[in-house]
Amino acid sequence: MSQVDFYILPDETAEQRLLFGCRLAEKAFKLGHSLYLHCADSSQAQLLDDMLWHFQASSFLPHAQQADSPLQLGWGPLDRERTDNTVLINLSLEVPAFFDRFQRITEIVVQVPEVLHATRNAWRFYQQHECKLDRHDLRKGH
Repeated sequence: MSQVDFYILPDETAEQRLLFGCRLAEKAFKLGHSLYLHCADSSQAQLLDDMLWHFQASSFLPHAQQADSPLQLGWGPLDRERTDNTVLINLSLEVPAFFDRFQRITEIVVQVPEVLHATRNAWRFYQQHECKLDRHDLRKGH
C-alpha cells in the first residue's frame, strides 16, 4: 500500500507547483531516496529539468530525463520495471497507471481550477485503491 501526501499550497500558478516539486525532490534526495518526477509531457519535463538546474544556487541535484538516475524525470508510461521506486512526485494532472510501484507518492495542489479539480479526483482515486492518504495544508490559517 502506497503512502500518498497531498501538499496544498496557497499559490495560484503552475510554476509554483513545479518549484515546490523541486524543493521536495531535493529534500527526498538528501534523505537518500530515489525519485521519479512524473510530468504531463515532454514540454513540462524540459521546464522542470531547467528548474532543477537553477532553483537553488547552492545545491546540485543529479537528474536525467527518461534515463537511469537516482532522480529521474519522465512522462507517459514507465518503459521498464524500476527496482528502486521509492518516491513518485506526480506533476501530471492524472494519476499515472504505475502509481502502485512506488512506496510514497506526492501530489502538489495549487489554487488553479484545473489543478484543484484534478487533485480532488486523484484523492478519490487513491482512496478507492486503499492508499494511505495525508494532507499537508501550507496555506496560512489552515
